[in-house]
Amino acid sequence: MEMPRPTPHHARLAAFVGEWRGEEILHPSPWAPERKTASGRFSARIGVDGMFLITEYEEAREGAVFFRGHGVYGYDPHRERYTMFWFDSMGMSPRPTFGTWEGDTLTFENSHDHGRSRYVYAFEGPDAYTFKIFAAPPEGEWALFMEGRYRRVAPPG
Repeated sequence: MEMPRPTPHHARLAAFVGEWRGEEILHPSPWAPERKTASGRFSARIGVDGMFLITEYEEAREGAVFFRGHGVYGYDPHRERYTMFWFDSMGMSPRPTFGTWEGDTLTFENSHDHGRSRYVYAFEGPDAYTFKIFAAPPEGEWALFMEGRYRRVAPPG
């Protein structure tokens, strides 16, 4: 039996490879009733023989790291959807999150015990993207939770 090989879908995740920096806005939410600003750092690389994008993330507020995350992104050919598994310093168990590319935008959505989440990565060229997180109660409307604009500061490699 031949091992599966990365597809063009997997290769599309390489758009994220490199070092990224950006400014973020955290909108009022049940976790933080006041609007906050932060700076974010992403580091991304392709791993596991080209099958996954592996990311490391740090959010800093007032000069100190406040939050860390680790993401593993791939493509599920059976579902014909991109996959995201996110691990972070909040310690919650990751849930499979599925998404699709439309043009230059990759959008993931999932449901969980507290409602629904949407994650939107919109590329504005090869070295810039915006990222937004939306949250909604099980039967409620989407609300913007976090947004950031990132620029690549180190090329892939």
